[in-house]
Amino acid sequence: MKTLRALSRALRALWHVVRGLWIIRTRFHRIGAAEADGHVRDWSLGLLRILGVELSVRGEVPSAGPLLQVANHTSWLDIIVMNAARPSRFVSKADARHWPLLGSLITGAGTLYIEREKRRDAMRVVHHVAERLQAGDLISVFPEGTTGDGSELLPFHANLFQAAVSAPAPVLPVGLAFIDAATGRPHPAPVFVGDTTLVASIWSVLSADGLQAVVHYGEPQESLGRDRRTWAQQARDEVDRLRRTDPF
Repeated sequence: MKTLRALSRALRALWHVVRGLWIIRTRFHRIGAAEADGHVRDWSLGLLRILGVELSVRGEVPSAGPLLQVANHTSWLDIIVMNAARPSRFVSKADARHWPLLGSLITGAGTLYIEREKRRDAMRVVHHVAERLQAGDLISVFPEGTTGDGSELLPFHANLFQAAVSAPAPVLPVGLAFIDAATGRPHPAPVFVGDTTLVASIWSVLSADGLQAVVHYGEPQESLGRDRRTWAQQARDEVDRLRRTDPF
């Protein structure tokens, strides 16, 4: 029965993804940012319902930018969960552009891609993010630079904090957690790390029971004269606290 349910979810999710691509390609070029955000939020909430993922939002959801959201990174599901809570423009590693179907979706939603191993490309993205913050955008980044298994938070790269220093714009720490809704313990299904393939991770989510995604917003932080490395470390400490907070 679990396999049949997972297959049913997969078919509905596939149709939902195709529908999302159609909306992006036929509507996004002729609608405003607020309407596009509404589509992204509704689509993301719809996909979570299909996948059987319950969304729990804590703290004050940001209403507008300029704001640089910094969050921990566990899964391909992170972007969908954050967009379901409050749509934003993401900075993601270039590999995500090539994910089957999902890559086309997040590209169409305005994701900025970074070749993290290339210093020149990192600086290009920093300048672009600073420009978008100056324009009042809400930008989301995963400063760990890669996914972790959720047990420990990896060190934060400080490069993109320079965009908030230069803009200037506040930084908003966001803690993400995937838990078992019945026990409150970490749920392993969404983890996308190491040798786990994207297909295997997606199937794990499709097969999961009682999966709850928690998005915990902290308080916006001003730079207050901090350099990017100090700010990155202090924001990491707050994200670590937020992701560990008991959701019950």
